[in-house]
Amino acid sequence: MNKQEQMEQTNDVEGISVSDFFARTASSLRYALSKWVIILLVSLGGALAGAAYSIFQRPTYTAQCTFVLEESSKLNGLGQYAGLASLAGINLGGNGGGIFEGDNIIELYKSRLMIERALLSSVDFKGTNELLIDRYVNYNGLRAKWRKHDDIDSITFVGDPDKFNRKQDSIISDLVEKFNKKYLSVAKPDKKLSIVDVNFSSKDELFAKEFVTKLVETVSDFYVQTKTKKTSQNVKVLQRQADSVKKELNLSIAGVASAIDQAPNANPLLLSLRVPSQKKQVDVQASGAIYAEIVKNLEISKISLQQETPLIEVLDKPILPLKNDHISKAVGTIGGFIIAGAISIFCIAVKKLLN
Repeated sequence: MNKQEQMEQTNDVEGISVSDFFARTASSLRYALSKWVIILLVSLGGALAGAAYSIFQRPTYTAQCTFVLEESSKLNGLGQYAGLASLAGINLGGNGGGIFEGDNIIELYKSRLMIERALLSSVDFKGTNELLIDRYVNYNGLRAKWRKHDDIDSITFVGDPDKFNRKQDSIISDLVEKFNKKYLSVAKPDKKLSIVDVNFSSKDELFAKEFVTKLVETVSDFYVQTKTKKTSQNVKVLQRQADSVKKELNLSIAGVASAIDQAPNANPLLLSLRVPSQKKQVDVQASGAIYAEIVKNLEISKISLQQETPLIEVLDKPILPLKNDHISKAVGTIGGFIIAGAISIFCIAVKKLLN
């Protein structure tokens, strides 16, 4: 037998094997369908299982909050004050960056500090004030697990977070890690826009809604305070200086009046009698000039503070009822019937094919 005849025989054998495989597969499927009673019983069992799952399933609720951030980095007509502001040590221009620049906002929402502050916030749940962390712990039955596995009989999260003990810090760290991995999602739908979506999923509908709302509020307050901290301090310092100089100015004005009252009909030829009132008038003029300059700088600082304060506008708040992934009875029943039937047919056909 030459080489060409061997190749033709091999191809014939392979062709017969493939044909035989498909024939056996078709035969196995026909055999499986002949066992329709078994398939029907298994499918009915799957339908019952699907219906039971839809009834006893605890739905997961997703709360979504969408907001837009707008920052002013231009002078917007304040150029006329720029020279005076620079002399006063005040910068009216944009700072060219910020903690919300780029994707930093996403990391800020996922930071331990922000999540911890939100969890330690008190919220009104149907007339009862409760810490969010206590609500989460009680709803998920974590105290029983801590008592069984960690020997923690009682623990509270009331008080200053900086004075929490090791167990309290450890629990909060675990919750922060779990939230970031499973439940909390922060993203920008469009990288070119300043719109941010914050999503949180939980079995507790009320907790999901309140946690997202409090987290957005906490991050927004933190950002505004951080962004305007330096300018706010300038405004406070200038305000204290203005109040102090105004007090001295009032005292000087009162001193002028008092000096005049002491010599109401002074002899014009006796110039020495005018000295006390003239000294007080000099103090009034000096204090008045200083006060006017401080007030000018104070107003410029207030304008700068308004410029640097970002606008954080919430577009969509989480509103009850929240979206959930609960499976209806009809979907659970039909899905269980189809899945169980397909699995039974596949198992019977494979068993027949292997035999």
